[in-house]
Amino acid sequence: MKIIDLTHPISPDMPMYPGTGAPTLNVAYHHDEYGFMETHINLYSHTGTHIDAPAHLYANGLTLDEYPIEQYVGKALVIDCRKLDKGEKISMRLLEEKGSVLYEADFLLFLTGYGALWGNPDYFVDFPILSDAVVEWINSRKLKGIGIDAPSFDPVTVDELAQAAHDLCIHRAILKTNHTLLLENLCKLEETGSELFTLCALPLYTLNADGAPARIIAIIES
Repeated sequence: MKIIDLTHPISPDMPMYPGTGAPTLNVAYHHDEYGFMETHINLYSHTGTHIDAPAHLYANGLTLDEYPIEQYVGKALVIDCRKLDKGEKISMRLLEEKGSVLYEADFLLFLTGYGALWGNPDYFVDFPILSDAVVEWINSRKLKGIGIDAPSFDPVTVDELAQAAHDLCIHRAILKTNHTLLLENLCKLEETGSELFTLCALPLYTLNADGAPARIIAIIES
């Protein structure tokens, strides 16, 4: 068995969605003075590798804590999108190349190659997004979740948060169903192979969670 960590670490200098403040990790108690160490952590709910809940964009949408724990574990399949040109959308053709195994997956994870640009300004520019046909197919399948090794499922084109929220068309189309969660800022998807594997995507367990940082791992059976 092989376990692959698909999660970026949280740090004060990590890339953040434009307009969102970076996390702080301040040591509040030191070994020398107190005999133990404890860190005060301050961050936004969509920091780093995280999961979006419907409540992120819909006042009556489900929060992460309202889903059963089974929502966060299942069979996953990676769709390799690295051959797409900049600005080209992810089409059903790429999904259909997987054949019948596509219909066995609870999670689809889109490998764009942008995970390797983490920390580079280009990380936020021209990554592939889903076509309307793929969004419709995902909604018809009622998948547990979809993931991407990029900062968002929608283009990052604005700095103003209010305008950005207005333009999150793909987020809105998928989250409105209350079925499929969005996993963003993944990494190392290229290491998972081309077959089904077990995905564990466990968000920080907080009440009324519109989203939360998550530790997301792939379990590959040998």
